[in-house]
Amino acid sequence: MLKSSQKDFIKRHIGPSEADQQKMLNELGFDSLDDLISKTVPEKILLKEDLGIGEPNSEYEALRKLKVISKQNRIYSNFIGMGYYGTYTPYVILRNILENPGWYTAYTPYQPEVAQGRLEMLLNFQQMIIDFTGLDIANASLLDEGTAAAEAMGLSYRVSKSETKKSFCFKKLSPTNY
Repeated sequence: MLKSSQKDFIKRHIGPSEADQQKMLNELGFDSLDDLISKTVPEKILLKEDLGIGEPNSEYEALRKLKVISKQNRIYSNFIGMGYYGTYTPYVILRNILENPGWYTAYTPYQPEVAQGRLEMLLNFQQMIIDFTGLDIANASLLDEGTAAAEAMGLSYRVSKSETKKSFCFKKLSPTNY
């Protein structure tokens, strides 16, 4: 017998009911989910045995188990582009953007591009920079620092009304040059 918290968790995280599933199957012309799968998934990649996922958990139990698993992670520094260095991120940004899966999960399971939420976060960040600095435009890049700097330089070149073809880049721009 499922507890109330388990039912709430299931209702929030599990897809359509059995009646809804049957209605969709009827509309598509299939008798069962197994029938649908057998006719849509190629035989070579079709998993024949049941998944060993265990018994259902309450949200609390699932989070507790995930916390135990996450303690096995090793944290490494990423030095892509040699532009990485320690920074302080305010807790309000961490909590409401970086730790909020709505910002970084894809809105479709097959979406190969960056998530819609991440794009919205970048747009909000750019607008915040415009508001703080009073600049007409701002840019936030999905790229590493070196590529982002080149992107910013290209943008400034394209919008500049000056005839000059010169740009200035401080030689100690990268922390590795200090």
